[in-house]
Amino acid sequence: MARALIVGCGCRGRALGAELLERGWAVRGTTRAERRAEAIAAAGIEPAIADPDRPGTLLGLVGDVALLCWLLGSARGEPESVAAIHGPRLERLLEKLVDSPVRAVVYEAAGSVERHYLDGGAEILRVASERWRIPVALVEADPADHDAWLGAAADACTTVLRTED
Repeated sequence: MARALIVGCGCRGRALGAELLERGWAVRGTTRAERRAEAIAAAGIEPAIADPDRPGTLLGLVGDVALLCWLLGSARGEPESVAAIHGPRLERLLEKLVDSPVRAVVYEAAGSVERHYLDGGAEILRVASERWRIPVALVEADPADHDAWLGAAADACTTVLRTED
């Protein structure tokens, strides 16, 4: 059974987690706020407190994880923080994942975050994939179309590990 870590386990992350659970995965989901952990647990997902703006908080959660899902396409916060989690924070995390069990990454490349940040994050993933042979998948479906987004995200999780070789 594969385990996924969903970074950004809000409404869409919980929906994806529930779908992966139905497909036989084990799922861990992160939130920055303890008060949101209960909603994650209620969805059957193992909750974890971590902050994507501080990649070190995520590293302790990947020891038994095959797939990292970076679902921050609609992240909110200070513009500098949003830019960082789709830029240097993401890049630093990917560098550290090379020495972890994580074998693939799914990146939400659509949402309310400014397009150039999402495009920058997608480019970071492309470079990491080439440099470290990390299989990556981009979820480019519009999050406003919940069913299409959920199908695309779940399929990306399933197929990116199959293309690992």
